[in-house]
Amino acid sequence: MRIILASSSPRRRDLLRMIGINFDVIPPSEVKEKLESGESPEKIVMELALLKARSVAVKVSSAFKSVGERAIVIGADTLVELSGELLGKPSSKEEAFRMLELLQGKTHRVLTGLGVVEIPSFREESSCEITLVTFSPLSIGEIESYLSSDEWSGKAGAYAIQGRASLFVERIEGCYFNVVGLPLSLLRKLLLRFGLDILAFGGGGE
Repeated sequence: MRIILASSSPRRRDLLRMIGINFDVIPPSEVKEKLESGESPEKIVMELALLKARSVAVKVSSAFKSVGERAIVIGADTLVELSGELLGKPSSKEEAFRMLELLQGKTHRVLTGLGVVEIPSFREESSCEITLVTFSPLSIGEIESYLSSDEWSGKAGAYAIQGRASLFVERIEGCYFNVVGLPLSLLRKLLLRFGLDILAFGGGGE
């Protein structure tokens, strides 16, 4: 069996490497984030994660069918939510500043949806992890200094907890790896539904 990560995120790749499994990386087709669909944040991140996993599963399914091999495709999507407002990846430094200004001194939720698709059956499983993160109060100068590092680019909520933004965090309630972008405990539980013990897995290759 092969494991395929449907993500171009280096942080998610690093986390999978950390737990010692072999995997392939195939970025998904572009998925438009519909952050104002009226659905719950939990449902949004799960739907987006499944869309990413499906797009890769469809792309590679014929190759796996031809050799009779089984594969698991993992998709993930992370959002930050504060008082009902959903914060995805900022498109500019100005938007990133607004996000951090909103988050400073408050507790927000980080939601990561996981979507898993099996090939060739196209069976699907999905779930969502939620972590509460409390930021210290920040001055305008501190926010501007952080944004000058470019660390904010491509990050939900405009920050990377494993980087300089760790200085902002007063408290975390829940899974730390969820805030990085891949809740590993939840991933293990989802893969067990497919009969895959991630601790014993040694197939595939990257």
